[in-house]
Amino acid sequence: MADITMPQLGETVTEGTITRWFKKVGDQVAQDEPLFEVSTDKVDSEVPAASAGYLKEILVEEGETVDVGARLAVIDDGPPADNGTAAPAKEAEPEAKATPEPEPEQEAPEAEVDTVVPEPESEPEPASQPAPERQQAPAPPAAAAGRKVLSPLVRRLLTENDLDADDIQGTGIEGRVTRNDVMTHLDKGGGRTAAPKPAAASRPAAAAPAARAGADEVIPFSNIRKRTAEHMVRSQATSAHVLTAIEVDFEAVDRVRLAQKDAFKADEGFSLTYLPFVARAVIEAIRDFPHVNASVGDNELIVHRAVHLGFAVDINFQGLIVPVVHDADGKRMRAIARELADLAARARNKKLNADEISGSTFTITNPGGFGTFITAPVINQPQVAILSTDGVKKRPVVVELADGSDAIAIHPVGLLALSFDHRAFDGAYASAFLARCREIIETRDWSQEL
Repeated sequence: MADITMPQLGETVTEGTITRWFKKVGDQVAQDEPLFEVSTDKVDSEVPAASAGYLKEILVEEGETVDVGARLAVIDDGPPADNGTAAPAKEAEPEAKATPEPEPEQEAPEAEVDTVVPEPESEPEPASQPAPERQQAPAPPAAAAGRKVLSPLVRRLLTENDLDADDIQGTGIEGRVTRNDVMTHLDKGGGRTAAPKPAAASRPAAAAPAARAGADEVIPFSNIRKRTAEHMVRSQATSAHVLTAIEVDFEAVDRVRLAQKDAFKADEGFSLTYLPFVARAVIEAIRDFPHVNASVGDNELIVHRAVHLGFAVDINFQGLIVPVVHDADGKRMRAIARELADLAARARNKKLNADEISGSTFTITNPGGFGTFITAPVINQPQVAILSTDGVKKRPVVVELADGSDAIAIHPVGLLALSFDHRAFDGAYASAFLARCREIIETRDWSQEL
C-alpha cells in the first residue's frame, strides 16, 4: 500500500489544485502512468503514479486545493473489495416504500402548493431553469468553502482585481468559484459595488446564443487559453510596445547546418533548426547590449547579469507556454539545441515543473516554421524585449566577390523582429542590438560551435 501525495512542482510552489483524475477507485494503475492533473499558479502538470497497484481511495476530489505533501490517494497491491456498495441501495428501498403510505397526509401540502401557484407562473422560463438552480445551490457552499476550494489562480485574480469571492456566482464543483466565473464577472463590469447587475443582465445574455445556436459554435476557453489571454492583455497594458526588424542572411548558418544535418540527428536524435543559431547569437549580443536582458522596476531598470532564455512553445494551437533555458550564457550551441528540444517536447506533453517555466529574462518566439514574413510579438512580462524569428526563404541577394565586384546569389534570408519596451531604452539601442545579432549570424564560424 502506498500513499500518493501532492508533489513539489517548483521551489516557490506551496499548493496545488487537483483538476482531473485519470483513474477512478478500483482501477488498476501502472507505475509512471499518468494518475492525475494538478494546477498551480504557474503550470498545469500531469503527475504519474509512483507505484503500481489498484487505486483504493481518492482523498482529494477534483477542484480541491491542498498543500504540497498532502495525501491525495491510496494505491493498494490488490483490487479493493466491494465494501457493501449494495447496502446503500437496500437502505434506500424502505424509504421509497415509506413514501407512498402517508399519501393522505400529503393532500394538505398539495393544497398549499396550489396556493403558491402564482410563483411558478411568475417564472415561465423553462429554458432558464439552470440559472435559478445555480443561484440557489452554489450560494451556501460558496460562503462555507470559498476560501478552502479556491485555486491559486483564482485567488490571484481576485487579489489583482480587488474582488470578493462571495460576490461571484460559482459554477464549479459544489459552487466553487472558477477562473471563468471571475472573468465573466469582470466582463460584466462586476465588482463589490456592482453585484446586483449581473443577475439582471444574465437573461439577455442567455437568450443570445439560443437565437443563433444553428450558426455559431461556442468554445469555452481552456485553462491555458485563459492564462495566455490574461498575460497578453496585462503585457499590453504594462509596456510601451515598439517593433523594429532587420533582414538577416543565413548562408553561413546553412552551410554548417545542412552539412552536419545527418550526423547531428544521428548523435542527438533531433534535427538542427535555425533556432539554436539565433539563440546563440542573441546570447552573445546581450553581452554588448545588456539592457535588453532586463526588467522595469519603480522608475528604474533592473539589468540581469545571467541570461535565462525563454522560448515560446505552441500547445496544439490552444495556448502558449514558455520553458526556460537557465544560465544560457554559459552554454555552447549544441547544449542549447539539446535543451531547447527537450523542454519543447516535455512542454507539449505537460511534463514540465514550475521551475522550468520560471525566471526567464529574455524570450524568443519562433513562428518561422509557418513561413511568416514579420511578427510583432507581445512582450513576456516582466521582461523588456522579445525576439521573433520569422520564415527563412531563398532570395536573390547582392554579394561582393573577391575582386570587389558585385554579383547576384541565391541565399536563405529571413527577418528578426524585436518588440521592446520603450520605457527601458530607445529605438537606436534596439536597432544596434539587432544589428549585432545579424553580424554574429552572418560572420561566425559556426562549425566551431558544433
